[in-house]
Amino acid sequence: MAKLRQNIAVKSKLSSTLKSWLPILQSPINELEETLNKISQDNPYIEIESAFSTSLQGLYQSKSPKRITQQTKNSIGDTIELLTIYEKSLIEILQEQINPPLFPTIRSQKIALAIVDNLDSEGFFDCDMSVVLADLANGGVICDENEFQKVRQRFCHLEPSGVGAKDLLECLIFQLDASELEGIDYDIGLQIVKNLENHSKFKKYSNYEKVMKVIRDFARIPSLDFKEDSNAVIADIIITQEDGNIELKLNDSYYPGVLIEKPYKKNVQEDSFFKSKLKEARDLVDALDMRKATIKKIGLMIVEYQYDFFMGGEIKPMKLKDLADEFGHSPSTISRAIANKFLECDRGVFPIKSFFTTAIDGDTSNASVKDFLNELIKNEDRKKPLSDIKILELIEKRFALKMVRRTVTKYRKQLGILGSSQRKRLYEISI
Repeated sequence: MAKLRQNIAVKSKLSSTLKSWLPILQSPINELEETLNKISQDNPYIEIESAFSTSLQGLYQSKSPKRITQQTKNSIGDTIELLTIYEKSLIEILQEQINPPLFPTIRSQKIALAIVDNLDSEGFFDCDMSVVLADLANGGVICDENEFQKVRQRFCHLEPSGVGAKDLLECLIFQLDASELEGIDYDIGLQIVKNLENHSKFKKYSNYEKVMKVIRDFARIPSLDFKEDSNAVIADIIITQEDGNIELKLNDSYYPGVLIEKPYKKNVQEDSFFKSKLKEARDLVDALDMRKATIKKIGLMIVEYQYDFFMGGEIKPMKLKDLADEFGHSPSTISRAIANKFLECDRGVFPIKSFFTTAIDGDTSNASVKDFLNELIKNEDRKKPLSDIKILELIEKRFALKMVRRTVTKYRKQLGILGSSQRKRLYEISI
């Protein structure tokens, strides 16, 4: 009986900590302080110590007073400027637009925000629909794919134009819908973007040049103006290498501190309200420690699975389910947990999600093939674009595996790359 009570107590403590742990785990490191402040705003015993303000104080606080020179003033000023000049991200810009009248109900807004959360780095919506619908259901919004797509179609009215499209063709259609073309001009424009390789056959139309001028200004990548500088990304995990040894550490310098201030009067501790607030404070500390431990464990698993990558090789197949099974949570929960988190190593700064790929054959991942395909297109002869058959030959030669042409076509479309004849026409009108 005593053992049973002990197990119940441990489970209860874990459950209360988990309530704080999940939102803390899912927050990007640069938003962690804001998340902690929201959780602790009604607790008089919690003080959140900002990592940024602590660093700033270190510039002018010292055990012994020093004369502040002009150089020191400039240094402080530069740091303040770096901390205060802030450019909104694509996600923030989009979130500000998710409101009435375009999204009139709380339901439509939640669906729209789910779309925003699942955009790729180029602003396209390319993800597993079942995972997104499952996440919405877990949040109390049960909808089918038809309703979801209806909400997504409204993204053609958002800025930047084309964001939220599933591929390049839909991206162009979104931008056409947002343009000032109307009536017959719009109809001709729609036919052109659906048939770019034969756009010249519409030259007989009197407003052909007017329509083509609009289409030429369309962006192929919706997020082009919001591309983040990798130097501005704050990595959660830092991988260093020395003499062939790989070391992992957390980016602790950007973690805010959680300080617990105990009540001054002894009798206050007997009050149930204050006792519960003290417990919440300790749970928050435990939750922050759990985040650190979880992120570190994720990093160690990535190093173990992707050791060859850190040594200069390719990314190997690694399933999200492997991580989910390890932590005892659903893949959708883990997917949200690693979203907007980054890993820094000698090869650059990478989204943690990029290390989770699907196997094609043996140790070859679809991410590796897609990266290779992308490079082929970037460096192709614009007068003689590569056909899917030629791309297939090059992929099979590069990775020593057998594939079918339709797989290449599928990957090309997922990357928002047009067919060879369409690319040739697009190159022509881009000149």
